[in-house]
Amino acid sequence: MIDQALVHDFNQSRIQRHKKDFEFLADQLDQKGFDIEQIVQQLAEFAVAIPSWALGTGGTRFGRFPGGGEPRSIFEKMEDIAVVQSLVRSAPRVSLHIPWDEPDDPQALLDFALEMHLGFDAVNSNTFQDQANQSYSYKFGSLCHTDAAVRQQAIEHHLHVIEVGKQLGSNAITVWLADGSNFPGQLHLRKSFERTRDSLIDIYSRLPEDWRLFTEHKPYEPAFYSTVVQDWGSSLMLAQAMGERASCLVDLGHHLPNANIEQIVARLITAGKLGGFHFNDSKYGDDDLTTGSIHPYQLFLVFNELIDAQYDGGLTEAPAYMIDQSHNLKDPIEALLQSVMELQRACARALLVDRALLSGYQEENDVLMAEMTLKEAYETDVRPLVREVRMRKGGSTDPINTFRRSGYRKKVNQVRTASSSYVPPQSL
Repeated sequence: MIDQALVHDFNQSRIQRHKKDFEFLADQLDQKGFDIEQIVQQLAEFAVAIPSWALGTGGTRFGRFPGGGEPRSIFEKMEDIAVVQSLVRSAPRVSLHIPWDEPDDPQALLDFALEMHLGFDAVNSNTFQDQANQSYSYKFGSLCHTDAAVRQQAIEHHLHVIEVGKQLGSNAITVWLADGSNFPGQLHLRKSFERTRDSLIDIYSRLPEDWRLFTEHKPYEPAFYSTVVQDWGSSLMLAQAMGERASCLVDLGHHLPNANIEQIVARLITAGKLGGFHFNDSKYGDDDLTTGSIHPYQLFLVFNELIDAQYDGGLTEAPAYMIDQSHNLKDPIEALLQSVMELQRACARALLVDRALLSGYQEENDVLMAEMTLKEAYETDVRPLVREVRMRKGGSTDPINTFRRSGYRKKVNQVRTASSSYVPPQSL
């Protein structure tokens, strides 16, 4: 764990500069009619879950380069997530993947999570690869498979994931399917979708009353010709077929290049079926890059739609937020800190949009001034604001530098992978 005295001392070493920056921003916002204390309170409510699979270095389909001190168990992953939360104070929950991180003793894991001041978010199923002792293969699909026995096996897996989640205090399951085809004629396009729909309805019918089910769409990979749930429309059809507690999950990387993701968000809000997000970034496809590293303005525009819908009542239930990234180059903890910080900034900027002014320009069809109103908020330096929020909640004004100064990576490198030659980077 990060010594909280270190966090406090680090904050104090920069407190005078921070106070000046924060007071300057407060004065700027006051002139625009914003109450900075109200913005601080709203931003303090933002929280995003950390996925259990993001604590090790990722890779490409050609190889993987492990880093020093990588967690060897779900318990060590929880330790790393607790470090992230201790510094940013906006990542209090863990999204568990089954069976990759399935605990042998769920109660022991729950007790450990509580000790780390963490809780559990949505659980994630896996039918995109075969597991040990599995009776049937998912090579040609899972919930869409032509063989009813394969579909039933996939259904039973999802029910098992739900049972594990119940023991951990989760209340949602995310379903992403690799089902699809690589060649024309391989799959009956209508029947495969109908089989998937019927399988999901079966799973949904046995969902606990206080649970939600999220369907996630993805245009390709590993199914390159046709993916069964390839777009938000397909995901919406499935959610509508299941019922009120089923909704759609938007992964920012699961779209073709140049897709208007903020418009997709707006459509799902209108349909009452926006369930949550997987935050990452993408240049070409499902790259799983650090959030905001490629399209920070797009991220702001997504949050602009969310805040707007919260204000006018279009979004009656808060979406489930989660980071979904996997890196081959960055330190995983630092990459997660970076992503949470970027999300905090995007949310803060969206809270600074002058809604009344923007609405007026939109009604008058003043294209330029409507755009400039958004740019005014986006170009505001909100770093003092998010630093203040983190500091008030007990976190760090500069999470990455605090993490590096703590020596945490070096310590766990000695304990977890004593033979590694990994040398952590120095503080900035």
